Amino acid sequence: MSIVDSLLLGFSVSLQPVNLMYCFIGVFLGTLVGVLPGLGSAATIALLLPVTYGISPTAAIIMLAGIWYGSMYGGSTTSILLRVPGESASVMTCIDGFEMARRGRAGAALGMAAFASFIAGIVGLVGLVLLAPPLADFALDFGPPEYFALTLVGLTLVSHLDSGPVSKALAMAAVGLLLGTVGLDPVRSQERFTFGILSLQSGIDLVPMVMGLFGVSQVLHLVRNRLATPESTAPLGGFLSLLPSRGEWRDASGAIGRGTLVGFLVGLLPGAGGTISTYVAYALEKRRSPHPERFGKGAIEGVAAPEAANNAATGSGFIPLLTLGLPANVVMALMLGAFMLHGITPGPTLLVQKPDMFWGVITSMFIGNAMLLVLNLPLIGVFVRLARMRTAYLIPVITVACLVGAFAVNNNPFDILVMLAFGVFGYYAERFGFSLAPLVLAFVLGPLMETSLRQSLILSGGNFAIFATRPISAVLLGLGLVMVLLPLVRRLAGQRAARPTDRPLA
Repeated sequence: MSIVDSLLLGFSVSLQPVNLMYCFIGVFLGTLVGVLPGLGSAATIALLLPVTYGISPTAAIIMLAGIWYGSMYGGSTTSILLRVPGESASVMTCIDGFEMARRGRAGAALGMAAFASFIAGIVGLVGLVLLAPPLADFALDFGPPEYFALTLVGLTLVSHLDSGPVSKALAMAAVGLLLGTVGLDPVRSQERFTFGILSLQSGIDLVPMVMGLFGVSQVLHLVRNRLATPESTAPLGGFLSLLPSRGEWRDASGAIGRGTLVGFLVGLLPGAGGTISTYVAYALEKRRSPHPERFGKGAIEGVAAPEAANNAATGSGFIPLLTLGLPANVVMALMLGAFMLHGITPGPTLLVQKPDMFWGVITSMFIGNAMLLVLNLPLIGVFVRLARMRTAYLIPVITVACLVGAFAVNNNPFDILVMLAFGVFGYYAERFGFSLAPLVLAFVLGPLMETSLRQSLILSGGNFAIFATRPISAVLLGLGLVMVLLPLVRRLAGQRAARPTDRPLA
């Protein structure tokens, strides 16, 4: 069966009224989940798994998949308007998206987030259709040494996430790595840095952390400055005036393409997902930009790249699940559970035994992305009016959103205390010129890095040569070395070019 015939079969399934209805329910719930901080797509899918008993397997997977990629759309809304990430994959969108909102360009930021998400989502799905088998085979070659090398390369991005001194970025990354060790040892299950607190045995949860670092700290800044969020007095104008301008599209077009590619490739790797891909995409854009100082101050590329990356990663995350039966992240593990709940085992035999379901789920994502664009664009005007809210009203809105979001993760009051502690820490860190992004990146990569390192040394009997003898890990370590040395070489070359040349006396 050719790809065209397969897609026609898929659309004949996904366009059935009942499947269209569940697709809409999924993307609508996903958007709400993304907008509501802390709830998360994983928790929502877990809660809805029992509901899928009463519907067909295809409709169930279509709805759950819609929640997954729909949450990526919705997560950008509160990130841009309130500086509160709706999803962990929306952390990087906070940095420039919120600054654009402060300058009266909330509509452009929201519009770019919606368009970048749609474009990347569609391209990611095309990649899913065309490249699933070979890319899945490549992902199978990744073992513990390769993952350690990959995370080490990821940590070299910290110097590109902020325009401040590299020393401060490295210091925050070190703090993030230390925080990632809190909880049970991943190999021997011994307690570390829990101080007898039972809630810390499972480690520090990412959601309360980012709620505090970005949300509560913003409340403290608003309280301190009172008018820290300027209220735009510019007229709203028509709908088209709220969308990105031609110049903004020109600046963001390349970022969307590169973010899509990064997100697709990183999302393919188990354990990586949309969160890490956003950091990589953001750092790449800042590194190659002729004006890196614009990042962090409202650069449209800083919104387009991470939004494209996290939505492309949602598509590629289905590749190992559908073709090999291997979940790439927590959400895909829940999707695997949904398949098995209906007596279906995803993997190489799925395409042969149930081609209608395989292609029906994939084509439903094309339809779902179009639904999300239609849902999100008309709401931009409403969201822009929210961005013009007076600071006196904005403070309680952000506070309530953070409290609800932090508590909703585990229904644990301790998470609220964690959020407040990180809020105070983030407030003072920013006041003294420390960026928060390197801390979050190191916190996300740290546990995977430690586990991969220890597993690699167990495999090799304590011999570090395993990282150099395996081709993929050796190439990745070489790439990391180049990324560290290249800025130093450029700096030395710049200093040499700036020296006055000695001229012979006449």
